[in-house]
Amino acid sequence: MSSLLLNNHSPIDQMKIEAGDKSFPIWLIANPKYPDDISNIWNPIMYEIQDKVYRKLRARINSRNIFILSAFSNIGKICNTPMEEELTKKILILKESVYRYQPKLLITFGAITNEYIKRAFDQGSEGQTKYWNTGNLSNEFEQAIANFDINRPNCIPLVRRISKTANTKDWIDQDNYYYDVATKIAERIIENKDRLEIWI
Repeated sequence: MSSLLLNNHSPIDQMKIEAGDKSFPIWLIANPKYPDDISNIWNPIMYEIQDKVYRKLRARINSRNIFILSAFSNIGKICNTPMEEELTKKILILKESVYRYQPKLLITFGAITNEYIKRAFDQGSEGQTKYWNTGNLSNEFEQAIANFDINRPNCIPLVRRISKTANTKDWIDQDNYYYDVATKIAERIIENKDRLEIWI
């Protein structure tokens, strides 16, 4: 089953800045410093999503079309003007792409990629890097699921590492985290099945 997911995409450090179809409603925003996030985090989650969607709808998501974007990895360590200008330019390009293509699920991996997306929506926490932690990402994930709106892009942050903080104590291990996250994302996909052009 796992071979049917995103294994057709090579690790981000070996591929182009972008892969997949921009017009597809699901986007993955990955950190080029962690190219294995797609295979190690997203693939197990996608496996569970596909399973739940198939059981409920007898349908499959065309995962080969999922759009993958490599984010700006030094977003928290910018200390010179050329890098600031490059980051500003990349965020503007991202903002314009999101506005043009209107993806419905923007999945991020860890604090850096979440901040990258938030700045594109003018909601970033520049200068407040202490906010970038697993517990806050977990809270933001729950809020994103609770406030999911098919009429707009929804930023859905995933944590990169499972830690036993107050907000993640219910996840005993990564498998439980993947299952829980996948279940909640799958529920939103199933609820909006007729408004998502994602099916094989």
